[in-house]
Amino acid sequence: MVMHIKNVLNVPGTKQAFDTCVPEERLEQIAGLVFRTPVTVKGAIENRAGVVTLTMQIACTLLVTCDRCLKELVREFSYDEEHLVVRALENEDMEDRYIVARGESIDIAEIAVTDLLLRLPSKTLCREDCKGLCPVCGCDRNVTDCGCEG
Repeated sequence: MVMHIKNVLNVPGTKQAFDTCVPEERLEQIAGLVFRTPVTVKGAIENRAGVVTLTMQIACTLLVTCDRCLKELVREFSYDEEHLVVRALENEDMEDRYIVARGESIDIAEIAVTDLLLRLPSKTLCREDCKGLCPVCGCDRNVTDCGCEG
């Protein structure tokens, strides 16, 4: 969802709210993730004394696999994000710190997907004390004690 923010960029005290979902086609491009619900994005872009801030809450439900026992799980994720929005950068090295409003607009879906991917855990466990699979026979050690050595 491309959001035109010319008014917010130009008028201090202006606020523009949004409540949207990331298009399904955009989510299909992400390898390795199975979305059980749409990725919802709610928030606002606000100009406070010339400082433009994007705040949003990103939420979704994913089908994930435990990295130790390979059990499939459904997990909900919700993250609050905040970004400063600028018209342009003096130094391109700072691009990862700001959202650049090229053409006085921003792509909420692109920002939300990037934030989501950066915040998702790199390791997923079904529970903190997951015992995983036996390296000898492959049984789930959370369910049974196989007696194998290893």
